[in-house]
Amino acid sequence: MTPTPLTNALKEEAARLGFDLAGATAAAVPTTIDRFDSWLADGFAADMSYMADRAAAYRHPRHVLDSVRSVLMLAVNYRSDDPVEPKPGQGGVSRYAWGADYHDVIRQRLHRLADFHRRLVPEAEVRGVIDTAPLLEREFARAAGLGWIGKNTCLLNQRFGSWVFLAALLTSEQLVHDRPADDGCGSCRACLDACPTGALVEPYRLDARRCISYLTVELRDCTPIDLRTLQGNRLFGCDACQQACPHNRQTPITTEDAFRPRPRMNPMTLDELFTLDEDGFRRRFRHTPLWRSRRGGILCNAAIALGNHPDQAAMPALQQGLEDSEPRVRTACAWALGRYAADRSRENR
Repeated sequence: MTPTPLTNALKEEAARLGFDLAGATAAAVPTTIDRFDSWLADGFAADMSYMADRAAAYRHPRHVLDSVRSVLMLAVNYRSDDPVEPKPGQGGVSRYAWGADYHDVIRQRLHRLADFHRRLVPEAEVRGVIDTAPLLEREFARAAGLGWIGKNTCLLNQRFGSWVFLAALLTSEQLVHDRPADDGCGSCRACLDACPTGALVEPYRLDARRCISYLTVELRDCTPIDLRTLQGNRLFGCDACQQACPHNRQTPITTEDAFRPRPRMNPMTLDELFTLDEDGFRRRFRHTPLWRSRRGGILCNAAIALGNHPDQAAMPALQQGLEDSEPRVRTACAWALGRYAADRSRENR
């Protein structure tokens, strides 16, 4: 099958399967690979050692699929409801985590698209990936015309802003490549000014060691003490830079029900989380993005949120957390209760 009809057929099928954007680009060395290497060298990947361990693999998509010639980049809009401001005793959850785990939803579509490709070209080698393989997805999405990489390091699309999940279909076949997107940030620095911790150390450069999304999702320890107050009432993730972006203000609502907020997710009541044992946590969060942080990480974040916005009704939960089996939970609860004591001391002056 020649490139043009194959490319058109894949894009049409992608749209039918529910992908909102699709664009093709060459399987080549990413143009930003030197910046990626520099980012790793500066320690900005924090404890995400898997990135440094696979640094060589990020240099070319052939390390994901040996015979690859083209990459079809795909995106799905996940914007649903507007975030509800948490009250004392509640915590905020990043918009992308309100519904089902996007990996489960999008992986099924990728499998169907890959099967469709194989029916068109039986001899083709095809592989679909979604943010688990060593592939600089945002760079390939930019090259495929899906958008530009913003100053907050998120991919930004003219229509959907940065409220998109990315996925890739790697193929041994030649596709018709799309034109790379132009930068659309101009002189705007809203995202940099909005970052609570200064994690955006300069435009297009993020220090994960200070990023609340990293601290509440990836970190396997308690947030460093000097950053805990800056974490505010965020339980999982941080949308501050995305909320501030002008391109994200008038974007359409997703048609995918799986990404709409589940009950008690926007926002989340915190003290009830301390009643969950491992089995209870699994039952509630196994098929949501919060599962990645595991019970210990979520309880640690909940304690910090309760410490930053004291709620007397939550004190029994924090006291219960002092006896938790995980050291980081005990540490966070002790810190939070210390904040409560400081509040009472100020009130009694």
